Amino acid sequence: MNIINNSAGKYLTPFQRKFLQKKQQENLSSSYRQRIEIMLLADEGKTQVEICRIVGCCPATARHWMHIARAGMAHQWQDCPLGRPKAIDGKYLERLRELLAMSPRDCGYGFKRWTVGWLGKHLAKELGIEVSDRHLKRVLKQMGLSTISKANISGELGIIENMEKSSEAKIYISDLQVENLIIYPDLTALEMEK
Repeated sequence: MNIINNSAGKYLTPFQRKFLQKKQQENLSSSYRQRIEIMLLADEGKTQVEICRIVGCCPATARHWMHIARAGMAHQWQDCPLGRPKAIDGKYLERLRELLAMSPRDCGYGFKRWTVGWLGKHLAKELGIEVSDRHLKRVLKQMGLSTISKANISGELGIIENMEKSSEAKIYISDLQVENLIIYPDLTALEMEK
């Protein structure tokens, strides 16, 4: 860790330099400390290669934080959060729980049960946060919820009535109900027999 003197530097104002030196002494994560050190070394006039060697960072990192120092934005060293941003926050999870306790019909939809896809679409429209169905399934699983409807498993909808209890069964076949079939008038009787 280099502590740089308070004499005039190449890019930073005396206030910025003193501020960064003070922050460097605090208990920070290594990534935040590295940012500060890069800017202070750049202000000293060190080259990108020298900074990479001293700090042990990649050229892209050194180049980025050298640019921040040159642009006079050293005070914004904490504005770029570390790691991948989290799309789902507490507000999102709270609203998700509320929606799961409600019927989709309460929200103006014409169907009875939520699907992962419709939950995602509704939350994206309402909160402006879009996540993939796959990620939303992971979140639901972490919440201890299943994405498989109990009605489909128990046969309440008449879809799977004669399901075997065997754990080996992977495919369930049931009879189609006539009222659920869509008949197309364009089909001839011969095509329907096939």
